[in-house]
This record gives sequence, C-alpha cells and structure tokens, in this order.
Amino acid sequence: MGRMVRLDWFFETWKAIRADAAQAVEDMPGSQLDFRPRPDLMSFREIAEHILQVGRGLTGMLLDGETDLSRPDFRERLARYRVKLGPDSGAAALASELRRAVEEDCRRLAEQPPEFFSEIITKFDGARLTRLEMLDFIREHELAHRAQLFLYLRLQGVVPPTTRRKLALKG
Repeated sequence: MGRMVRLDWFFETWKAIRADAAQAVEDMPGSQLDFRPRPDLMSFREIAEHILQVGRGLTGMLLDGETDLSRPDFRERLARYRVKLGPDSGAAALASELRRAVEEDCRRLAEQPPEFFSEIITKFDGARLTRLEMLDFIREHELAHRAQLFLYLRLQGVVPPTTRRKLALKG
C-alpha cells in the first residue's frame, strides 16, 4: 500500500503552531518579555527567538540541500541563517518575524519536488531520516517550546491563545 503525505496539511499545521507562538509573544505584557521563572531557564523572549532561529536555520539548511547535519561545523552552518533582530526588538517585531519566516519557509518548501521530501539525510544526532521527517522534528520542537511560552503566559496571568479559542467556542 502506497503512503500518502498531505504536504498542504503539514504546512498549514506548522503555520498554525507558529501563529500561536507569535500570538503568545503579542499577548505577553511588554515589560515581561524577559521573564524567566528561574535563573537557569530561558526567558520568554529567548524561547520565542529560539523557535524563530532554529526553525529558520534548519529549514534553510534543508532547502539549500544539506544532507549531513551531524558534521562538527553544524552550529556555524546553522548560524548562516540567523534572522537579524534589533537589540531592542519588541513583541510586535518578533511576532511579525515569527509569522513571516514560517510563511516564507513553507512557500519555498511547497515548491520542492516530492523527491526532496523523501531523500534520506543525517540529523545532528546521527539519526538517518527523510527530509520530511526532519521537518516534522522541527515542527514538534516548536510545539514543545510553544508549550513553554504558554506556561510563562499562565505564570503572568494571561490565558494562552489556544485556550481562548476553546473557551470562545463554548460561548
């Protein structure tokens, strides 16, 4: 039996995950963007920027034909895709860039032939997987960090966007 992956659905779900992260950034009170519940944890802003930079970097590497992410210079190669944010970038600029980057990445990915997604690559931990599986890893990574953003919102007394939508449906 043949396998079917609906790339349009994949891209739409990824954009929805990213949109929720961007909305969380907009929802966090501006004075709390650098909030961290403990000194040894990333701040809210650092998590949001991490979502942006890792998503952009890994996707850029895949689009540029990288097939071995386990090479020792991985971090240097990843840094080539770093999104430039001003040192005083506020919530609006960060949220906008989160949305813009995933839209552009998904558009570029949608232009690729089916073989692009099925090619086997080597992940940074040495695992062998297809490009599509690597993209799914990136999306799952964002989900985990989106959950952190939502927890930080809750700690500030802000209801996360997914919960607000669910409550709105209940009326």
